[in-house]
Amino acid sequence: MNILVLGSGGREHAIALKISESPKTAHLFVAPGNAGTASIATNVEVGVNDFKAIRELVLKERINLVVVGPEDPLVNGIHDFFLSDPALKEIPVIGPQKAAAALEGSKEFAKEFMKRHDIPTAAYESFTAETLEDGYAFLQTLDAPYVLKADGLAAGKGVLILDDLEEAKRELKAMLVDSKFGNASATVVIEEFLDGIELSCFVLTDGNNYKMLPTAKDYKRIGEGDTGLNTGGMGAISPVPFADSDFMEKIEQQIVKPTIEGLKKDKLPYVGFIFIGLIKVNGEPKVIEYNVRMGDPETEVVIPRVKSDLVKILIAMSEGRLNEVNLEIDERTATTVMAVSGGYPGSYEKGKEITGVENITESLVFHAGTKPSDGKVVTNGGRVMAVTSFGKDFKKALETSYQNIQKLHFEGMYYRKDIGFDL
Repeated sequence: MNILVLGSGGREHAIALKISESPKTAHLFVAPGNAGTASIATNVEVGVNDFKAIRELVLKERINLVVVGPEDPLVNGIHDFFLSDPALKEIPVIGPQKAAAALEGSKEFAKEFMKRHDIPTAAYESFTAETLEDGYAFLQTLDAPYVLKADGLAAGKGVLILDDLEEAKRELKAMLVDSKFGNASATVVIEEFLDGIELSCFVLTDGNNYKMLPTAKDYKRIGEGDTGLNTGGMGAISPVPFADSDFMEKIEQQIVKPTIEGLKKDKLPYVGFIFIGLIKVNGEPKVIEYNVRMGDPETEVVIPRVKSDLVKILIAMSEGRLNEVNLEIDERTATTVMAVSGGYPGSYEKGKEITGVENITESLVFHAGTKPSDGKVVTNGGRVMAVTSFGKDFKKALETSYQNIQKLHFEGMYYRKDIGFDL
């Protein structure tokens, strides 16, 4: 079958690689893709939110299945766009419909969903510019640190954790009144701070049945020891060593099952990946947030561990028979380390030539912000490449990732040397 993957990051390269290995795949297209996907698929210069151009591509190339990588097109309703078009409506889309994608598109919607279905999460209230004074009053009832979340999509930058009450009030005003994050912060959710260790849980669902993928832990801060600015992710480990079978049972019973049942009860049509950001507090799991797609760089450690035919699984999801397929997982640990552009997550330059990829053995290299240029591969984003390795434990796997990332070179390249430091 002909398959289209939408997106251009490391997540999409990892998904595309697994799809390319399936005997069921005839032709694989990635839009817009990167230099890594170009070597295993046909890249097409089409933006993930250009639904009209995606329609033309799907009809022209006789696409049989569409896998949506990033959240934007899902929140913008790409699945609904397909269903409403007579020429497209029979083509399965992996990713929830718009109503369900609000789980990521709106923090307030997600919080209300959790409250309704008794899913453990932090206490919270929502505020707008009109209720700014109430927001100040609510902050005063909380202990530091204070957590402010822009309600809408803010490209991973809309969450502030502040230790000082006055600063929290100033930032609340900046978000609500001065539109610090544009429309995304027209509503702000203020939450109690949860103190614990974070992990990510990934679930496949056909809207009725579900299967749990391996857990992962990612590292968001640019600096070692989890310091400095937040990034899209500097590295990841799967599985999470502290998530033993008892803890996983709690996650499934208290969070995953009520989430799937809640989607059904609320009539929120969902075929795709659910990414549940969790925190372990005193041995109990609580939900920090939902995402309606795979995480990045977690995909680069979770998907390589899937031994089953991914296309078979995606087809079963689209046909409502996920319960009929077997999900086989590699027992080994996978780790990934991200090489980023100098200056990221602030301003950085693009177009730097990347060398040394061909010298890497015993690791998978997933391209993120790269593009082909005159026979070379150059940087085209903040996060440039992820180096993924397997090992009997995370220390062994990281050893291989670090040995191999040193073979990569581009001007200004930086990576964290302490992934897994807190495990």
